[in-house]
Amino acid sequence: MDAQTNWRAGMAASRLSYKNATIAACAFNLVVAALLLHNYFSSWTRIAGGDRLDSAQLRYIWESEELRRAMEPVDLIRRVKEIEQEAYSEHGMVTDEDAKQTAAVDLSKRLKDLRAGSDGSSQKALEEWRKRKMERARQRAIEKNGTSSGKTR
Repeated sequence: MDAQTNWRAGMAASRLSYKNATIAACAFNLVVAALLLHNYFSSWTRIAGGDRLDSAQLRYIWESEELRRAMEPVDLIRRVKEIEQEAYSEHGMVTDEDAKQTAAVDLSKRLKDLRAGSDGSSQKALEEWRKRKMERARQRAIEKNGTSSGKTR
């Protein structure tokens, strides 16, 4: 009976638990990762030439960088930026007042065109309509100004 108990105890000790298997797998992964990193960095220095660049190679690299910089259209890039700034500033200057003024001028021209070809009664109705529209626009402007100034206070 003692032999059978000793055999079972020996089997239990030699079994691999989940904890031990996890630790073994992590250790194996760390060793593989270290080997891969070592191989990557050692091959990188061989590809790049490492510290073994001679003066001819350094001069060639320097000259190629100078040629690349010389070929850049610096003046063209600067001019494009200036044009973008001008366009941006022009769009920034257009305000609501300018748009309203343009709409008012357009409406005035259209009214004058209609007056030229209409009779007296339609002209009177048109004039009343114009006054009502102008009064509504004035009220909206007053309400808008009152609302916007009320918010800032």
